[in-house]
Parts: sequence; structure tokens; C-alpha cells
Amino acid sequence: MLKIHSSIAMKYPFKRLTVAFSILTLGFFSGCANVIPPCGAKISPPSSELRDTKWELIRWNLTPNMNGEVRARPIPQGDAGEPIQIAFDVNGQRISGFSACNRFTARINEDERGITLDQFASTKMACSPQRMELENDFLYELNDYRTIVRDGDRLLIIGRDREVLSFAQKNTAKK
Repeated sequence: MLKIHSSIAMKYPFKRLTVAFSILTLGFFSGCANVIPPCGAKISPPSSELRDTKWELIRWNLTPNMNGEVRARPIPQGDAGEPIQIAFDVNGQRISGFSACNRFTARINEDERGITLDQFASTKMACSPQRMELENDFLYELNDYRTIVRDGDRLLIIGRDREVLSFAQKNTAKK
């Protein structure tokens, strides 16, 4: 507890109130400071910005450790050399992709806070336990994200657990 010398408190009664208010305000804001984005926000670009785009997972940052160090999760290619990918359809209504072992799809819903994904479906091929764990973790992050941020040809999906999936945009031109 912060103590203010009584002679200062008597001379400057508003000073004590200002200090107390400042401490309470700092406590309120610091309670949300380590959350990305702040305090329950769900921010994403409009689905129109993501229509007909394809993205490849290039980095997976795990939740920072106790020292604040960011660790990267290894991202192996699929058994057939296929990377983890997501694609937004041309109508902005569905997302689909490859999740380390299986193909998946989900419906896109949009409201004033951004887009959400639901109605996930996936093929059920068996893979190695490590690949299945990677796939389950990927689909969990995709299903329970907090924020999607687009920065040009980069797409970040930030989970509630503060893990960050970084994607690079792939060319979707038809040949």
C-alpha cells in the first residue's frame, strides 16, 4: 500500500486523492495489458478483404514463457509435402484448407466486431501422433482465436492463449 506522509496529505488533500485515483487507474489498465488485443476485443478485417485469398502457415509463436521469451513451434510439412494452409472462398462465406493431416472447412460469420468461424468439418485420415497433435492444436487455435490481423501479404491469427499463427499470402491465380 502506498503511504503518503501525513503533512503532505494535510497540505495537499487533492494530491492524496489524485495519487489514489492514479493507482486505481493503473491497476485497471494493467489488468488487460498482457492480453492481445486488449480486453476481449475481436478485431478482424472485413471478409471482403479476405475473399479469394490463400494463406500458408510460415510461423507459429507459442505463448511467451515466464521470462517473456517468445518460442516458435516447429511446423513440419504434411506427409505429402503439403504445408498447413487456409483459403477464403470467393464469396466470403467459407474457409477451407489443410491442417497438417486432414482437409477442413468452416463457415464464416461476420458482424460489427469482425468475422467468426463455426460449423467446422474435417476429413478423418489417420496420421502420426505428432501430426495429429499439431492438427488438433491448429484447429483449436483457428476455432478459438481472438484477432485476425492482415498486413498486406501477411495474416496473423492471434489466439486467446496469445499464440500467434503467421501466414504468408499465396497466389490464387488460376492457370
